[in-house]
Amino acid sequence: MPLITVSYTTSRQSPSLKADIANAVSELTAEILHKDPKVTAIIVKSVDAGDWFAGGKSLAEQKLASYWIDIHVTEGTNTKDEKAAYLAAMFKRMAEILGPLHPETYLHVDEVKGDAYGFGGLTQERRYIAGKLEVTLQAA
Repeated sequence: MPLITVSYTTSRQSPSLKADIANAVSELTAEILHKDPKVTAIIVKSVDAGDWFAGGKSLAEQKLASYWIDIHVTEGTNTKDEKAAYLAAMFKRMAEILGPLHPETYLHVDEVKGDAYGFGGLTQERRYIAGKLEVTLQAA
């Protein structure tokens, strides 16, 4: 918890680029959204700049980078200010990693109901209740 998918395009090449992206995303998610990196899953996928279009032109033509970050968190666990700070900090950090970004670069925080989201066979709601009751959890 959370699950984060990062799709990106850039002309920069580095053997550690995907790891650099994953590390930055994990760090900012922990720092700003207070999510435990030990239970954060991140999928990083590269997209060819010729296949990514914004404003009717490919990013290869525009010589710009971009990303789409989709993060799933439990509903109500972050404030509007935290989400706004996360979006701004991520844009800045990703520009450092990927290079100049197209303004049409997106991050989406999906707030999912706790009874419909979880990991390890348990919903976040069950984890929350068990924590309040101080009981051991088992998958259903």
